[in-house]
Order: sequence, then C-alpha cells, then structure tokens
Amino acid sequence: MGRRKQKVLVVAPGRKTRGGITAVVEAYTKTPLWSDWNCHWLETYIDKSSFQKILYFLKSFSTFIFICPFYDIIHIHLSEPVSAIRKSFYFVVAKIFRKKIIIHFHSFSPDTTLKGKYSWLYKKLFSNADCIIVLSESWKRETEEILEDSSHISVLYNPSPNIALLNKHDSVKENYILYAGTINSRKGYSDLIKAFSLISNSHPGWKLVFAGNGEIEKATKIATELGIAEKVEFKGWVAGEKKDDLFNKASIFCLPSYAEGFPMAVIDAMAYSLPVVTTTVGGIMDVFENERDILAFSPGDINTLAERIDNLVSDPVKRTKLANNAINIIKNKFDVMNLSSELETTYLKLVQ
Repeated sequence: MGRRKQKVLVVAPGRKTRGGITAVVEAYTKTPLWSDWNCHWLETYIDKSSFQKILYFLKSFSTFIFICPFYDIIHIHLSEPVSAIRKSFYFVVAKIFRKKIIIHFHSFSPDTTLKGKYSWLYKKLFSNADCIIVLSESWKRETEEILEDSSHISVLYNPSPNIALLNKHDSVKENYILYAGTINSRKGYSDLIKAFSLISNSHPGWKLVFAGNGEIEKATKIATELGIAEKVEFKGWVAGEKKDDLFNKASIFCLPSYAEGFPMAVIDAMAYSLPVVTTTVGGIMDVFENERDILAFSPGDINTLAERIDNLVSDPVKRTKLANNAINIIKNKFDVMNLSSELETTYLKLVQ
C-alpha cells in the first residue's frame, strides 16, 4: 500500500470503550491501511454515566460537522438501535456533504435490529449508504432480506489479534475453563455455571474463570446455590498482560451466548490456541465445523453444554486437535493484514 491523498473518517465508539467494535477498529489502526488512507478515529461513545455519554456525543458530533468536509470516505460502525439512532445524525451530515459512506454493521441479533421496532431506520440507512459491511454470510442473507438492492453488501470478518504476539508456548496450562466478555444474560453465563455444576464432581481439579464486568454478584449467587462457589472465580475486566496471561494459561474457552454478531471473544480465544465450546450463533457455523474446529451446541441447551465440557476436560488430545484446526482457520480467514487489504479494496472502489 502506498501513501494516498484520500482521507477516511472512522466513526466508532471510544478507544476505552469495552466491546467488539472498539477491538475491531483498534486492530486496523495497527496496519498500514490506517496511515496509507489517512484514517482518523472519531470517538462517539464512552462507558460512563448517562450525562457523560450525552456530553461525549455532543462534543463528537460537533467535531464531526466541522471536519467531515475534509474527508472522502465516512466509515460508520454501528450495532443495536441506540447505536443506529446516534450514528444516523452523522449519516445525515455526511450525506449533506456528499461523502461516500460505509455502514459497518455489528449487531448481535436481527430480531432487535433488522426485524425489530427500528427496522425502518436500518433499511433507510442501508439503502442510502454506498457500501454495507457485515460480519458473516448469514448476516449478509439477513440484511439482503430488508433491501430491494443488496449489491452493495460485502462480508468482512472481524480481524484476529496478532497471533505471533499472543501465544506463549512456554505457558503452563492450568485446569480452568475461561469465559471472557460482559457477564449478562445474552452471553449465557448462568448456563455455563449450571452446566459446570453437573460435571464438577467428576473433575475436582477443574474450575471456571470469568473475565469481564457485569452481573458478578448474581453469578456468584448462582454458583453458591449450586454448591460450586469455590470452583468459580471472577477476575473482572482484564486487558494487556493480565489478559494474555489468563488466556495463555487456560485449557478451554467457552462462550454460551444466545446472540452475537461474530464474537470477537471466540476469535481471540482461537488466536491464543484455545479449544472453544460455543453456541451456533453469530455466523460461527458459516466458518467453523462442529467437532473439527469447535464444539457447538444450541443456545440454552445446558445438558449438551455439560457434555461438551466434560468431553474436552477428559480428552487433552481432542483439546489440542480442536485448537490446531481452529488456529489454521484464524490465520487464513481472520488475519488482520489480509482483511485490511480487503477493506482497502472497498475504499478504492468508492473513490474511483
């Protein structure tokens, strides 16, 4: 990639915001694409009080009005209805200035977005954008259903972190199953605790480790009621070296979500060479094969989840096989440098 005169304004949540969108944008900032296309990250949202969120938005939007004329492409990342409503203000201004607009869609459920109360808003935004980026083939099919013209929809997987920097092969594995992400009902944390309680007596040396903020008190109560409180640990939100250490020492990763876009947590875990147990949501089954790359189960199926965990805990050879198969796919399909090249192709089409 050579240096270009065109400029891209990336409209997305703040750098310190916890979530998949921030992780995606952060990954691209570390590629040549970011400097070659003179990208600028305009932060629109922050994880603080409602009042602070409003002030942050007003400051961001005011800045956008002034700087939008100086950019060629406006790359807007959005997800659920609150996000779409907030980003629609930026969209209108970008249209007024006749800018090329990319909508990068990160929703976790079509029922809350494309088929929900605000389906009209998504249809309006998507129909008037120059390009729509979705996270998987299944999300492309869902989006095509609401549009008369779907020729401007493309699939771009979420990028994985730099695998070479993550894996520490000298790390000693410990007997714990790792969950990473917000601890809320959509992520299915209670299902994991309940499933583990069914097999914990058979594997006395194993435990669950939760990395994330959210309903920790509620989760602790569930574990206590099931008699496994001493086998469940809560680390809070982790990042940097603490995150690396937690992932490198884990033996299994589990994300029992009920809805996802394309879960960055799963991609992260695979990049750390972890075998993954997860649900059949968020485009996962578009890419990974059950029993070959992952162990999958239907959301809410606690008994099958318990069987999947029991299977991996009892079979270290299978753990290694799943991890190796998955990381090969991560290297081929989710490498950030390859994906940044795909994104550059999209940028080029818009400015030609």
